[in-house]
Amino acid sequence: MRTLSRPFLVACGLTLLLAGAAVAQNNNGGGNNGGGNNGGGNNGGGGGGGGFGAAGVLIDPNGTLKMRRFDEPNGQLTMRRIAEARARLPGNLAQQAPLRKVSLNRLEAAIAQRAANGQGPTDEMKYLAGLTRAQYVFFYPETRDIVIAGPAEGYVADPSGRMIGMNSGRAIVELQDLVVALRAYPPQGKPTQIIACSIDATQEGLANLQKFFASFHGRLPSGGEARIAEGARNALGLQVVTIRGLSPKTHFAQVLVEADYRMKLIGIGLEQPPVRIPSYASLATAATVRGNAMQRWFFTPNYECVKVSEDELAMELVGDGVKLIGEDEVVQADGTRVAAAGGKNKASQQFCQQFTTNYAQLAQRSPVYGQLRNLIDCSVAAAFIQQQDYYGKCAWKMEHFGDEKKYPVETCETPKMVETACSVLKKGSQTAFPIGGGVHIEARTALEPQYRVADDGGKLQAVRNKVTTDKLTENQWWWD
Repeated sequence: MRTLSRPFLVACGLTLLLAGAAVAQNNNGGGNNGGGNNGGGNNGGGGGGGGFGAAGVLIDPNGTLKMRRFDEPNGQLTMRRIAEARARLPGNLAQQAPLRKVSLNRLEAAIAQRAANGQGPTDEMKYLAGLTRAQYVFFYPETRDIVIAGPAEGYVADPSGRMIGMNSGRAIVELQDLVVALRAYPPQGKPTQIIACSIDATQEGLANLQKFFASFHGRLPSGGEARIAEGARNALGLQVVTIRGLSPKTHFAQVLVEADYRMKLIGIGLEQPPVRIPSYASLATAATVRGNAMQRWFFTPNYECVKVSEDELAMELVGDGVKLIGEDEVVQADGTRVAAAGGKNKASQQFCQQFTTNYAQLAQRSPVYGQLRNLIDCSVAAAFIQQQDYYGKCAWKMEHFGDEKKYPVETCETPKMVETACSVLKKGSQTAFPIGGGVHIEARTALEPQYRVADDGGKLQAVRNKVTTDKLTENQWWWD
């Protein structure tokens, strides 16, 4: 081993291990090439999206989530897919629409009829006629329609298989995710209190990490930063995925975990985001990091996001819908975690603020974050539908969507573990700490009176009143 002449900062994938002389941040906001200077990183996420490539995840048969990168150097395959999609989609479906409407109960009836004929749902149904946001909920007592509405366009699969708008690149709202949200807030039964996921190191892994760093005795092992990163990653081992409030076998759950994992990779400088968000690794210094500190970052809804019309027949989701918040813990020698005393970590606060501020741009360039926003939108919309008892008012029992045997959505591998990723940066004094957190969605909180946004001048009610449902044909479930 050689003398530790400069302290180090190690960031272990969902763990950051800090160490020494401040690294200059480049204009891309994540250290050099997103991984820090001389980062010694491993298992990073690569590019964050944008261009013609795409990033995604795979879940192996053992339930371990792993990053995948799909590169298209010249974009020819993407352009070909878009051209084929334009030729395949009906003209009105391929067109961009500022406000496309989807009647949920009519859609369910149409899918149930196809099922009775031995047919599955069409792509048009699975991708909700190309909605890119579930921005509105409207109720029409006279025709008994529960309607969601928002911007829409033609859709195409990106290189990772994620469905996106062919013009904007925004993530498409998927029926399978909406069904999960509706089941969480069903016609009968209690509402789901919280939908959440977290990725956390085990107590054993944290204890092993503490022992690993204690073994240095102030001296850097031969092999330098790369060896530290590898040793820390091996000490922590696989990290545990926990999912609450919904089936872990759903696409909904998979998106929660992927968005959480990739946010943390951005935080420790191992994934380069397509918009400028300074990584926590680039912001942290010895002065801002307490020894054995554990940072926890959570995606939550921006609860001040709901506007309701005076007659309570319309709801609009305003703003970007998602924010990132942080909290501090301390890891003890045996790997247990306790709340940290003292002030907030300024670097963590800055990272969370920048991530939240730039979320709309990030969601447009990196579709997994658009998908996360859609999940939150669908959850709040479903909670509102249940709270207002639109189900009862239109006698919609949701017998097809509510039955897993009739409309299966538990079709994905269950994410159980994720690989630890690690990077090492030279910062101030030797410090080692993991990063945990997850996604917390308490959709009903957004509906509480103190969070509601006033419908000034009745503008929302006017938008609803311009939409008519009395001229729809028998089998029509969407319209512009």
